Amino acid sequence: MYRSPARQILRLAVPAFLALVAEPLFLLADSAIVGHLGTAQLAGLGVASAALLTAANVYVFLAYGTTSLVARRLGAGDQRAAVSAGLDGVWLSVALGAVTALATAIWARPLCALFGASADALDQAETYLRVSALGIPAMLVVLAATGVLRGFQDTRTPLVAAVLGFGANIVLNLVLVYGLDLGIAGSAWGTVIAQTGMALGLLTVVVRRARELHAALRPHPAGVLRAAAGGVPLLIRTLALRAALLLTTWVAAGLGDVPLAAHQVAMTVFGFLTFALDALAIAAQAMTGQALGAGDVSGTRAMTRLMLWWGLGAGVLLAVVVLALHQVLPLMFTSDESVRRALASALIVVALLQPLSGLVFVLDGVLIGAGDGVALAVAQVAVLAAYVPVLLTVRAHVSGGAGHTLTVLWWSFGAFMALRLVALGWRARSDAWLVTGAVR
Repeated sequence: MYRSPARQILRLAVPAFLALVAEPLFLLADSAIVGHLGTAQLAGLGVASAALLTAANVYVFLAYGTTSLVARRLGAGDQRAAVSAGLDGVWLSVALGAVTALATAIWARPLCALFGASADALDQAETYLRVSALGIPAMLVVLAATGVLRGFQDTRTPLVAAVLGFGANIVLNLVLVYGLDLGIAGSAWGTVIAQTGMALGLLTVVVRRARELHAALRPHPAGVLRAAAGGVPLLIRTLALRAALLLTTWVAAGLGDVPLAAHQVAMTVFGFLTFALDALAIAAQAMTGQALGAGDVSGTRAMTRLMLWWGLGAGVLLAVVVLALHQVLPLMFTSDESVRRALASALIVVALLQPLSGLVFVLDGVLIGAGDGVALAVAQVAVLAAYVPVLLTVRAHVSGGAGHTLTVLWWSFGAFMALRLVALGWRARSDAWLVTGAVR
């Protein structure tokens, strides 16, 4: 049955949007629950969350790269090869998750100390990160399994897993943090349990699909190695992106506990909006991969133009919503009036960046779906190199009240997003990424 590009985008993007929104909602809930324990706990959560997300999300290629590869093979008409490639990604996620969890748990305090937070915030961050490290293998399995299902253009199953998992996480956090009085450690344990349940559920669905297509479940060393090698460019791209976010948090930590606490919430709100816009990027990945796998270059160009308009429109809509709520949202996260004022100032900038973000995320999704990893890696490293001097200038020379310094920091982050748009737009204008066939 024929589906128009607009209907196909909606079919993929709406469930993806709801699933992606569930994750930042769970982070927002964590921030709200922990924030009412005190400013040191909220600042510690900001540091630990940055370290944890870096430890897990550097491997986002497990989702993005797998989606592209599976979609290309599906577009070429080979479903068994598609699910086999996805299973190789799942096995790779298990291996990478075990190693990363061990390293993160062992070096939890040194990792948190890199941000330069106060002693009280550092103690809270270490506690959260050491416990949360146990959930890293499950987090990576969720990434890989979600990538497989998205490649098959199934965004509904990850939605169900997200709703159940993150709903359970909120309940667990309330019980463990307040009911059992475990403090910030209770929040971390709730995350570990919820992520493990999500991983088991998604893995069950992927294995069932593999059995239906008579694909072998055991790991194929050559396939796992190919998955690892193919993910290197996206890993470099993600490391450069995470480095920019980490350096931004490092600058916020140097401004004091109040700006750091406000920055943690502002970045969580930005993450919520990012995931919302990323739903279009996920649709772009699956549709671009399948279209290029089937050799449809003109269709790929047309979908790219359409999704860019959608990205811009969604960004404008989100900007209006955040501007309307920028004085209300701080009340949800902290009772500290100084943190509330600083956060309200930062949220104005967060809102104004959303139209720009909508364009960036769509272009990123299109190029990832095309398997254009090398160009993405080069572009992101170049953008990071241009952003570092800006951050160093802010850390060395910006002073004043918490609201002013945090606003300047967020406008600096806006410059980073603008540089990303220029780099991605330049690449998308060329034809070099429009490579057709089952494998790029």
